[in-house]
Amino acid sequence: MEAFVQSKREDTAKEPSLFLLPEWMEADKRLTAGFTGRGGGVSAEPWTGLNIGLHVGDDEEAVILNRKRVTEALGWPFEAWTCTEQVHGSRVAQVTLAERGKGRERMDDTIAGCDALMTDVPGVLLTSFYADCVPLYFYAPEAGAVALAHAGWRGTVGGIAARTAEAMASAYGVRPDQILAAIGPSIGDCCYEVDGLVVTEVDRVMDELKLPEGERESCMQRKKNGKASLNLKELNRQIMIKAGILPSRIELTTWCTGCRTDLFYSYRVEGGKTGRMASWIGLQER
Repeated sequence: MEAFVQSKREDTAKEPSLFLLPEWMEADKRLTAGFTGRGGGVSAEPWTGLNIGLHVGDDEEAVILNRKRVTEALGWPFEAWTCTEQVHGSRVAQVTLAERGKGRERMDDTIAGCDALMTDVPGVLLTSFYADCVPLYFYAPEAGAVALAHAGWRGTVGGIAARTAEAMASAYGVRPDQILAAIGPSIGDCCYEVDGLVVTEVDRVMDELKLPEGERESCMQRKKNGKASLNLKELNRQIMIKAGILPSRIELTTWCTGCRTDLFYSYRVEGGKTGRMASWIGLQER
């Protein structure tokens, strides 16, 4: 069953397109977690719709209004929106009350130099941005801690999934087997062909993980022309498992941003000139 369920709203032309993690949210009513689509925003072409990215050339006022639409639909104050710079690395930053709201209206105000955020502060809404890369979600119910990680191919082979679990363990005393994880809408191996350095780096990671042949094939399928189809979602799942997160506690989406450009933005399929979706996670104050 698909983990990320599209919210059915009365007027999808005016309301932001949201894909929710209902199983998590029903288990803890304070929790909100999900992913935005491209519908229900005010951005003009070529970012048409709910573009969440301030860094893609869109009108800043339109992007901020789109972000406000999302937080309003979630029942959160816009002041809670907190985001990072995203540099395609594997560094994890801890968000305290002092960082709440960083980056919500300006790129130069984001939490710099990292691609993952974690917090145990209620009332902080962690967010990050995508147009094919893989959103990773982490939730530790016992500790009241949440995290998000942005995993492109560089972040994936850099082990950002494992680094985030390790950082949560260090900061909040959470064992990996206590973490719930989710892998959200992103480009699938059906639409993601790679070669050269990417293939070499993925091979290195699979060797380090000691994946058997069948699981290696599920992560990357080689072609006769030297290229390969890469399943970044599955590779991140294997990294999570190696880090100690239980397979039964990992939700894995079936949505492909490349196949469904009616619902999502896709950098690769749309030739680079497109908007960005957002992942989000946060715990309301009691």
